[in-house]
Amino acid sequence: MSDSPVCLITGVGPGTGTAIVERFLAGGYRVAMLARTAERLEELAQKHQGAYAFVCDVADQEALDRTLDTVTQELAAPKIVVHNAVGGAFANYLEIDMALLEKNFRINAMALLQLAQKTTPGMISAGGGALICTGNTSAYRGKANFAAFAPTKAAQRILLESIARHAGPQGVHAAYLAIDAVIDVPWTRERFADKPDEFFCQPVDIAEECFHLAHQRQSAWSSELTIRPYTENW
Repeated sequence: MSDSPVCLITGVGPGTGTAIVERFLAGGYRVAMLARTAERLEELAQKHQGAYAFVCDVADQEALDRTLDTVTQELAAPKIVVHNAVGGAFANYLEIDMALLEKNFRINAMALLQLAQKTTPGMISAGGGALICTGNTSAYRGKANFAAFAPTKAAQRILLESIARHAGPQGVHAAYLAIDAVIDVPWTRERFADKPDEFFCQPVDIAEECFHLAHQRQSAWSSELTIRPYTENW
């Protein structure tokens, strides 16, 4: 297990993040799990051999820098990075506070840039790797009450495209996974209690697509992939 490649995942929450961790563990990776909640990470680390907890707020540039160095020192340089952490708050442009937009930008775009700067050079030196970012359709359209969120997701998607154009020819697959759906977690089930099972996108299925993206053949890379339940109105 100590020789297995390392996958680093940010935003390891109880839904999609945990599912991604479990999918890469099943695929033979050691997983460096990043999140702000120590208790949740420790529970996962105790439950799964090969999962390692690193408490970190990705909006804190210095903390993220230290954590990435620690991951490399204690495990190895990541071969796969999945940026799943998300900063989201919702209001129209007249209501949002500038600080809120800045915070979301730090989590969604600035942390992605820092992850890319710190990890892709090692991937290039090692002969390949992948940088995957989970996103949503706010990256493509700005609804009225998404004024503090959509601009940061759009920046995230375009930044990843720039990374792909530079790192791709050097063997690093950079890809954006847009989730056009309500993800099936307890709070969404409560909010959309009247919806059938088919309304929700399952975290395990999102995780499967992340794993698929990270292992596509070089002759057929996806730079952007949108997934949605078959019942989704789009």
